[in-house]
Amino acid sequence: MAGAALTVLAAGARPATASAAPRGGAPGAFPFPEHPNGKGEFAVLVTGDAGTGDEAQYAVAAAARDVCKADGIGLAIGLGDNIYENGPESAHDSEFQDKFEKPNSGIDVPWLMVLGNHDCSGLIPGSGGDPSRGDREVAYATTSKRWYMPSRYYSVPLPVADPLVEFFAIDTIPWSSYVAQIDPYFRWDGPYMREQRKWLDGALRASRARWKVVIGHHPYLNNGKHGSAGSYDGFEIGNYTSGVHLKDMYENVVCGRADLILSGHDHTLQVLEPTARTGGTRQVVCGASAKTEDGKAHFANPAAWQNFSDHGFMVLKVAQERLTIEVYTVDVATRTATLAHRTRQTGPVSAAARAHA
Repeated sequence: MAGAALTVLAAGARPATASAAPRGGAPGAFPFPEHPNGKGEFAVLVTGDAGTGDEAQYAVAAAARDVCKADGIGLAIGLGDNIYENGPESAHDSEFQDKFEKPNSGIDVPWLMVLGNHDCSGLIPGSGGDPSRGDREVAYATTSKRWYMPSRYYSVPLPVADPLVEFFAIDTIPWSSYVAQIDPYFRWDGPYMREQRKWLDGALRASRARWKVVIGHHPYLNNGKHGSAGSYDGFEIGNYTSGVHLKDMYENVVCGRADLILSGHDHTLQVLEPTARTGGTRQVVCGASAKTEDGKAHFANPAAWQNFSDHGFMVLKVAQERLTIEVYTVDVATRTATLAHRTRQTGPVSAAARAHA
């Protein structure tokens, strides 16, 4: 594994609590946009499961770079699995350069990053069994102009003074790891997850933003092979692999209060429909920025559009009266993007639906 000496956190070490804009990080860090672009929108690039360092990642990033320039992108999102296969070995690991900085050169905006299961794995790739490894990605944010991760979960309102949209970045890993958590702090019912759930509930309740977007690696609903929270990968029992407690959190904290859930994990492109089950919240899966799947749907949640075979990315455009989600598929050989789908949402979820007791 590339990188500097291994950094190990003591069992039970406490990660930082939530933070928000204004922009922190390295000197000269790319600033958050203070105003909508010339089209009256905050335009946001969305990628997921990108951190392979292979040709597909570089091709998708190259295609996205062209779209970013044309659309006036001011912000980007990375939906986890940022450093395959086990996450970085330290905050100075050269993999940050090879699997993030170099491919995304020229997309010179802040990137809101969340942790994926591959970022928090130890001996078993992708297990999510060592959440403390994610602290290395938080530490890296202090040295990067792009990478924004002030803590393991956080929020960013845009603009800060009078927000049109607020992003809520969450850590889904200890609720949905493939192995049980050994450190009591990171157990599904441990202090860390209780603190995060309490924070998210309060942050959504207190937000003054017209639009609210939750970003986390594992989806609530998903038509790809991993399935939906509560039955991930066919598991419906146990406290971890099934994601049953993540399902509970989404249903009781997020659904009906956030307008969108943006997730990766499945290497697909899906724009699902908001339903009564979701309280009007729309699930979007964007995890095909370096890997793809088997070309077929495995489940039948209502979808506006979905693709299970192509690489790609998305662009989220936030305006006062609408959210627009644009999906681009990418030809890896030519490094070109094709606009494959556009969905518009013309009003936020109702204030009544958001008013949870």
